[in-house]
This record gives sequence, structure tokens and C-alpha cells, in this order.
Amino acid sequence: MKTALILGASGGIGAALCAEYEARGCAVTGLSRRDDGFDITDPVSVETHLTALDQRYDYIICATGQLAGAGHPPEKSLKSLSAEAMMDQFRVNAMGPALIMRHVPQLLPRDRSCAFAVLSARVGSIGDNQLGGWYSYRAAKAAVNQLLRGASIELRRSHPKAVLLALHPGTVDTSFTANFKGRDKFSPAQAAQHLAEVIDRKTPEQSGQFYDWADTQVPW
Repeated sequence: MKTALILGASGGIGAALCAEYEARGCAVTGLSRRDDGFDITDPVSVETHLTALDQRYDYIICATGQLAGAGHPPEKSLKSLSAEAMMDQFRVNAMGPALIMRHVPQLLPRDRSCAFAVLSARVGSIGDNQLGGWYSYRAAKAAVNQLLRGASIELRRSHPKAVLLALHPGTVDTSFTANFKGRDKFSPAQAAQHLAEVIDRKTPEQSGQFYDWADTQVPW
């Protein structure tokens, strides 16, 4: 039986990913701040929870994230920039996943195909940025993309069968997007199915890349 570890398992997409991988016959382990006290911004919490896991996982997905930094909505202009909000965005959307990545080499098997994915966002693409704004969120997501890319290069040496991916799930109908009016949204279940399918189609040669829900590569 294959195994999956979902981090951020109580969120809309995280809970749907747990259900998706259970439906695929995987033994699923889920961790979240709400249910387990798993706080990705606390190094001690991450260390305690992840070192307590005593198995290797075929799939590990970091489904954590936030849109509003320190309670501030995404900036519409430079004058809206706040050091507090920017630091909070990096803490949750970049540093948190980085703390998780520290443990990924010990959680992935070396002898078989496996995958680690982190939820990113298309707005984190520098090459695709045509609108500006959303400075802190964009920058934090660009940072997590770089972290994922670097991790993929390192793990290529020790885990040659592993695939590491940054994934854009699309606009998903969760509390995260509650204020996004007039947009078509995927249900969390649809998003989870899309993401699982993209992961399964990837090979080690594509490790370290950035894809959207439709399996289209997103520019850095």
C-alpha cells in the first residue's frame, strides 16, 4: 500500500487531498495546526512532529499557506507595503515550507518513485506578472518556488527517483478565496484530483519545475 503525508490537512485543499489519496488506496497521515498543533512557522513544532514519523512516504504534499499577511489584504500599491505583513507572508508561505523541506530527505524513500509537492501560486511567477501589486504574497511564493527548485537539485543526488514540484491549484472554493467574486472556482475535491493527477504524470526528469492544475508549466 502506498502512503501519503498531507501537511495542512485541515484546510480546504489539504482535507480534500487526504480524501483523494484515501480514495486512491493510500494510507494517509495528515498533520495540521488545528487538529495536531503542527505549526509550520515554529521550528520546534515542525521538528517535533516530523521527526516523530517513523516511515517513508510515497507522496508528501505541503498544502499550507495564507493570503493575508498579519491580517492585511494583498497590497494594491507600493504605499500599502507593510514590514509586518511582508514578514508574516514570508514566515508562513516561504519559511514554513522550508522548515518542512529540511525533513523531506528523511521522509522520502530512496529506492522507489516518490514525490514531494508544495502548493505555490501563479502570482508567484516573475515571468507571468503582468498586473503588479500583491507584493508580499507574490514575493513569498516566488521564494518558495526557489526553495523547491534548490531542494530538487540536492535530492537528485540522494533520491534519484524522487519528483519535487511547485503546484498552482487554480482558484479553489475555500475560505482562502471567499472574497474573490465573479470568478469560476474549483471545488476542493476537483482541485485535489487535478493536483494528484499532475503529480502522477511527472518523472524525475521534470523534478524541480512549476506546474498548474492543468499540467501546464508555469514560468519562473
